[in-house]
Amino acid sequence: MNQLGIDLETLVANISVLITAWGLKAFGAILLLIAGRFVAGWARRATRTLLNRGKTDPILIPFVSGLVYYLLLAFVIIAVLGMVGIQTASLIAVLGAAGLAVGLALQGTLANFAAGTMLLIFRPFRKGDFIEAAGVSGSVDAINIFTTSLNTPDNVAIVIPNSSVWGQTIKNYAANATRRIDLLVGISYEDDIGKAIEAIHTILKADPRVLSDPAPAVAVSELGASSVDIIVRPWCKREDYGPLRCDLTRTFKEELEKAGCSFPFPQRDVHLYHAAGSAA
Repeated sequence: MNQLGIDLETLVANISVLITAWGLKAFGAILLLIAGRFVAGWARRATRTLLNRGKTDPILIPFVSGLVYYLLLAFVIIAVLGMVGIQTASLIAVLGAAGLAVGLALQGTLANFAAGTMLLIFRPFRKGDFIEAAGVSGSVDAINIFTTSLNTPDNVAIVIPNSSVWGQTIKNYAANATRRIDLLVGISYEDDIGKAIEAIHTILKADPRVLSDPAPAVAVSELGASSVDIIVRPWCKREDYGPLRCDLTRTFKEELEKAGCSFPFPQRDVHLYHAAGSAA
């Protein structure tokens, strides 16, 4: 019994020492992790504020602030592991050795990160630009570390992996200050072509959104199956493209009809022949 009592006292003393030593370390590590996460979040917000004040391109802000947050968080985690007695030097060496395997397993993720970096360096588009990429189109909302966010004209959010954006053709409809509208007007073969072209020029000159330089192009493009096709190519500011295209389409119909022109549509004439009956 006496020996058992001594053993129990020794065991309790050892447990107390362990709790005191490791408990304080664990408590300190938890506090460091909480404080480090708070500091990383604060640094991300501060980075956003500084970039906004510096009038940085808005598309860079989420990428840079996110990068700062995750880098600081990585340092905090390494420090926490060091506090609880884990040799961080050997851990980093092990992580470095395993980096190749992890990189092979996360090829898509790393490719998205690299593509996001390339998008920010070369800037084929900016925040708010209307683009077509990876088979979808919309206004650019943000370039994040791994994805690019778009908003479609009907306000649907689309998230595309950066590698899909960078690895394919990108059409930026907002890159240039002006755009050309391509319209096709078909008139009847009985209509006066010169009169129709004159009416089209009058319509274009009457709309202040149509630019005089470059001058609009109006010419007969094809003799179609049921109409004489006239190509109309006016230029406008990029923000006027959609409304002007719709307005011109309506105005051409109304004004050309007033000028005596007609708009034919595909039709087919069917001729019936009665074959003579065979003799009885």
